[in-house]
Amino acid sequence: MCVEAKTSVKTHEGSSDHFEVKVGLHQGSVLSPLLFVSVMEVNMRKARSGLPWELLYADDLVLIARSEEELREKLRKWKECMEAKGLRVNVEKTKVMISGCKEGTMEKSGKWPCGVCGKGVGRNSIKCTICKSWIHKRCNGIKGSLSSLRTAFVCKVCSVGQVDQNVCSGVKVGDDTFESVGKFCYLGDMINADGGVESASVMRTRCAWKKFRELTPIPTGKYISLKLKGRVYDTCVRSAMIYGSETWAMKTDQEARFERTEMRMVRWMSGVSLKEKRRSADLRASMELDAVGEVVRRNRLRWLGHVLRKDPNDWVRKCMDFEVEGKRSRGRPVKTWKAVVE
Repeated sequence: MCVEAKTSVKTHEGSSDHFEVKVGLHQGSVLSPLLFVSVMEVNMRKARSGLPWELLYADDLVLIARSEEELREKLRKWKECMEAKGLRVNVEKTKVMISGCKEGTMEKSGKWPCGVCGKGVGRNSIKCTICKSWIHKRCNGIKGSLSSLRTAFVCKVCSVGQVDQNVCSGVKVGDDTFESVGKFCYLGDMINADGGVESASVMRTRCAWKKFRELTPIPTGKYISLKLKGRVYDTCVRSAMIYGSETWAMKTDQEARFERTEMRMVRWMSGVSLKEKRRSADLRASMELDAVGEVVRRNRLRWLGHVLRKDPNDWVRKCMDFEVEGKRSRGRPVKTWKAVVE
């Protein structure tokens, strides 16, 4: 602990005179998170029921319940416990997600997303005359030429009427109402109410492009070797794109999105266009890069080994065979992480 610590306040006019810190810790002290977690550990014992129904990471809390009544009771208990110790729950930042409530919601991607499936359209598409959205050839249901229906086409969504996906209302606890959402970002990962990873993969792709553009002078520099560009891309860009993917039940579409994104970046860094017809494997080899799909698979197997080495009674190990209660919808069941590994 620092003795006679001093600090100053930075303003638009400059920094103030230094003054001694007599109460609390100075900003940036390594003791701050340790003391905070220690206090939370003692004060919240009465409200806790144990893992995996409660996930507490510093000042972020996740409560999991089987029903709305059980969730309301947990929220009330935690709220009262924290307020008794002088803490306060931020109602505006607290959200409620009901599993399956927004099942089938569409995650749009690409510059021109399809009005039915949400994926980016190509040349072989037609525009809806009502919602003004472009529709894929495989989604419009038209057989034959599209030119005859350019001025009279109505997509499936508009023909049956737009379905209101926001059917879940908020949860009210006392005088506070917690908003219900279909997806939520927690610890850098986007969680969907329907259990898929479509939103997470789209967000990770956008994060990768943001990092790539921040480092544009290095990966696109003319006098920088391809090997160095590949190392910068692997360390700074691809690590942001596949963050947390080892825990995803990834589908072929999401892996293909990562492959397309990576090859666009690799061709940009190499200065090679599609017209030159250079193989993707050769371009990656010139930068000493493995395919992003192979990297994701290696990370997934590494995480599997980490989980299998845990104690059989550990809750992380038990989650591999966790069965969700309730009745699932018709159709093929959602692919689990264990099925992806197998």
